Amino acid sequence: MHAISSFSQRMRPERAAGGFPRDDGSLDFYIRIDALLTPDMVVLDLGAGRGAQFDRDTYVSRKSRLRGRVARLVGCDVDPVVMSNPGLDEAHVIEPGKPLPFADASFDLVYSDWVLEHIEDPAGFAAEVDRILKPGGWFCARTPNKWGYVAMAARLSPDKVQSALLKMVQQNRLEHDVFPKYYRVNTLAALEQHFPPGRFLHASHTGNPEPAYHGGRVWMYRLIELFQGLPLRTFDTVIFAFLKKTDSNASAHAGRPKD
Repeated sequence: MHAISSFSQRMRPERAAGGFPRDDGSLDFYIRIDALLTPDMVVLDLGAGRGAQFDRDTYVSRKSRLRGRVARLVGCDVDPVVMSNPGLDEAHVIEPGKPLPFADASFDLVYSDWVLEHIEDPAGFAAEVDRILKPGGWFCARTPNKWGYVAMAARLSPDKVQSALLKMVQQNRLEHDVFPKYYRVNTLAALEQHFPPGRFLHASHTGNPEPAYHGGRVWMYRLIELFQGLPLRTFDTVIFAFLKKTDSNASAHAGRPKD
């Protein structure tokens, strides 16, 4: 089992039973995806990256590995490193702002983990998700809430300051895993704007997973906990988006014309 640091154990002593905290956001996200899966599904990991979850072997990271549990797992990313992702059956490099290289209604489920904050053109992105998703299929995404402490700190900090802050609060974060952020679809209202309720059933929620950007400092960890404890859900840290495309979309899609 993956070693648990003394800091993590101190902050969340329940980690000793299974290796994860009571408020693990990854578990929250992937258990719900797991509940939607069936073995005959074709699934797209939209923004698959290099497969960072394979760097560790924990109960939670194993839950995020869908290959072998569905008929085919396809992955795509703007970073060519996706071609070396060991968790995919098929990989594609895509271009920002260009149509995705898949036919209409290709996938039963599309998921994006920590990707929506990087979307510069949310209308175009939503149109492509709608186009490639089968009627009745699900789009699942985990992303920072625009008004949570993580997104607010990032939006208020210049790029150079952000880089320095990341090194301080997430010392194990690799330089090549950091990408530009826009936060243009990072509220529940923005999700409804770009994925209209008439076309999608919204089963999304917000939440406050264990503090992540604390740099191993107890005072910072506790300060984040206090902020996350505010009664206003507006300031929740993370959005867990679960959107089901309605069957009425069988003959329609929002895809833009192909180039």
